Amino acid sequence: MKKRNIRQGVLPYVFLILFVVVVYFIFSTMNKKVNTLTYDEFIKDLNAGEVTELEITPKERSAVYTLSGKLKGYEENETFTLNVPYTDAVIDDILNEEEDGKLGFKLSTKADPDGSTLLLVLVNIVPYVILIGIALWFFTRQVNVNSKSIDFGRSKARLSNGEGGVTFKDVAGLTEEKEEVSELIDFLKEPKKFQAMGARIPKGVLLVGPPGTGKTLLAKAVAGEANVPFYYISGSDFVELFVGIGASRVRDMFKQAKQNAPCLIFIDEIDAVGRQRGTGLGGGHDEREQTLNQLLTEMDGFGTNEGIIVIAATNRADVLDPALLRPGRFDRQVTVNLPDIKAREEILAVHARNKVLGKGVTLSNLAKRTPGFSGADLENLLNEAALLAVRRNKENITMAEIDEATDRVMMGPAKKTKKYTEEERRMVAYHEAGHAVIGIKLDDASDVQKVTIIPRGRAGGYNLMVPKEEKYTASKKELLEQITGLLGGRASEELNFNEISTGAHNDLEKATKIARAMVTEYGMSDLGLVQLEQEQGEVFLGRDYTKSRNFSNEVAHEIDMEMKKIMDNCYDQAKKILSENKDLVTLIAESLLEYETLTKEQIEFLVENGHMPEVETLSDFNVTELKSRAKMAGVKGYNKMTKEELIEALDNLDKEKEEQEEE
Repeated sequence: MKKRNIRQGVLPYVFLILFVVVVYFIFSTMNKKVNTLTYDEFIKDLNAGEVTELEITPKERSAVYTLSGKLKGYEENETFTLNVPYTDAVIDDILNEEEDGKLGFKLSTKADPDGSTLLLVLVNIVPYVILIGIALWFFTRQVNVNSKSIDFGRSKARLSNGEGGVTFKDVAGLTEEKEEVSELIDFLKEPKKFQAMGARIPKGVLLVGPPGTGKTLLAKAVAGEANVPFYYISGSDFVELFVGIGASRVRDMFKQAKQNAPCLIFIDEIDAVGRQRGTGLGGGHDEREQTLNQLLTEMDGFGTNEGIIVIAATNRADVLDPALLRPGRFDRQVTVNLPDIKAREEILAVHARNKVLGKGVTLSNLAKRTPGFSGADLENLLNEAALLAVRRNKENITMAEIDEATDRVMMGPAKKTKKYTEEERRMVAYHEAGHAVIGIKLDDASDVQKVTIIPRGRAGGYNLMVPKEEKYTASKKELLEQITGLLGGRASEELNFNEISTGAHNDLEKATKIARAMVTEYGMSDLGLVQLEQEQGEVFLGRDYTKSRNFSNEVAHEIDMEMKKIMDNCYDQAKKILSENKDLVTLIAESLLEYETLTKEQIEFLVENGHMPEVETLSDFNVTELKSRAKMAGVKGYNKMTKEELIEALDNLDKEKEEQEEE
């Protein structure tokens, strides 16, 4: 590769130099004027004394002298030339006169150019060598192009022997999923045990689930546990511009796999090549369909691929071709869901192996606070916490870093420099307090974990609320209370300011989605037990464009009315709850205005005691609380201070106040 790069880098400069030399030679030749004289004309000018310069060059092979020079009246770039035979006496006379000093012009002689061996080689051999070299260069270049075209149809699958890689110990929280694929490992290790029973191992296993749940990691663990060759490739590596290349790569991949059987083939994001055929407004994709046809044939066609197990991963199983999912191809589908609380704790334990956690960090509590997080989200959360700990020059990761990392993963970094007017700040505080009070007062509403009015992302503040218990189903009462909780912020704005803002944009979006699903999908309205819409439409033409509608225009109006009825009832209930607990709303909102962030424990203390917990020393405050106190006290540069510097600055202010009071 290095030689090829050097050749490609040097050759253009060589050709450039040759081009410059040739151009220079041509121009220099064009500027010279050469007059060819006859023998008689030369003798006449010589006898008349017109010759001013003369150069004699013998050429033994031609048996002549080549004469060149200048005559009187010639321009600077003008010369003459002629050939004189060896037998002519004129050259001898000129040479004799030069010896006697009687010559009236400048004379010079040159050696015979044909007599130099080096010059002979340069003139007669080097041009042929250059021509042959150029021909060889073009020939080898064409060979390289042809070899590339041959390799173009070869598989891009990369081979791993499975040794020293990922094992089931590195895969946490997927207990049932690991049991499903453990049969593949047993078959790869002891195939005769299955063959004696007449059992046929699945030819393909499809891993389906949301992004970041560990599908690729599970496939790597299967190869690591079985300790067999493991081919891995992305679905997009099959699709190319030229028709037939993808099918050729599929054939080559299975050919290589047969030579290393038993082995595993892992195809990531198979939906890139396995989409349904014959769909779309503009017709099918010929290249992708040919690739899919070849994959179907290789997995279960006339040929047999014994000992080859295909594992594929996708989060779009709804777009795959039905022929790909039938028994004999992908016999088994393993759904890899988002982890529950127990699985999240196990995943956190795996990712916390190389992290230095403080004594106050409990993974079980962190698992409770992260419902809906995937394995990738949890790994990112701990990594963000570690980065924050390094940035703050701490020796270990504390709950302060984990809290901040959780907020960063969910909402983005805090925008502390964003300026609010006092009116906006109060409205945001009462908005978030409305959410918090609804969550406290309704049994089936989400549990309030944290409330803040510090802007993050596109939100002016947010309320971290998690379900009291994780469930796979939801009752009508629970859904209605979720909508009520989402509308609590808007209701609080209206009750306390007699005005509404755009801060409820995301709340209304979520509430409307739940209300529509209750009416059209779950049968939880007066329209009866009818599913009027499907969860997803055709993905090829757009979900909204071809969304399944099993109702008339009259029913569509009734759907809108039922949704409005649900939203209005929940909004009225939210206003009722907030009106009955107006003092609590005010208490939480005013506390938010003072401290900016309230934790679950602080909110519970507020509800029980009607005031924030008293802190004996400043060291008991966290950094956020200290900065809030420093801001209210007018400490300059508080945002850049460490916790120790904040405590010292606040202590100094207290001492100054005491001294002033004494005076």
